Amino acid sequence: MAVIPMFPLGVALLPGERLPLQIFEPRYLALVDECLNRSPQPEFGVVLISHGHEVGGGDQRTDVGVLARIISAYDLPGGRQRLECVGTERFRVQEWLPDDPYPRAEVESWPDDAGSDIDEDADALVNGRVTGLAQLAAELAQRSGGPPPGDPLADLPTDPMRRCFALAARLPLGQADRYALLAAPDAQAGFAVLATALDDLTAAVKFRMMDPDLP
Repeated sequence: MAVIPMFPLGVALLPGERLPLQIFEPRYLALVDECLNRSPQPEFGVVLISHGHEVGGGDQRTDVGVLARIISAYDLPGGRQRLECVGTERFRVQEWLPDDPYPRAEVESWPDDAGSDIDEDADALVNGRVTGLAQLAAELAQRSGGPPPGDPLADLPTDPMRRCFALAARLPLGQADRYALLAAPDAQAGFAVLATALDDLTAAVKFRMMDPDLP
């Protein structure tokens, strides 16, 4: 276990996903300074805020998060900073420490199970739902005059858990679904979360297409 600086956010960051941040609050400016100038690795933990807001504290935080590695940082006017980060590995929060001078927690690493696999039916089920959703989204874009969507299944990682995370990052999932996926114990459970979320997305797109004002 290790004590790391923490950045609670209103988003569930996924491993492999990019995270741009604009830092302006003094405690998080101090966190960034610590990461960049006083730590062997320029990284911090990101957890989803389940209730409340990150500005000013007083939030309720989830117990599973992702390490965010800073890959670039530059100053902005007004004492702000711009960061580009990428999610790396999962962790579980064991204990929150006082937010002084910024949020910190004792965490335990939770590596993805590289040996885990999924059965072919689960893989085919998710791929079929993604393909169906992409077709509906393309039809909706054509009718509304929007840009055509890309192919969510293109160039995904081969590792099942990483593929699950990468696919989710390309879909317009709600934060509850993203967190459920992040907290899934293995790839099989992760694909089950994705299948349910895809059903909800498909239903939402079909409802949108019933709008009588849509061309």
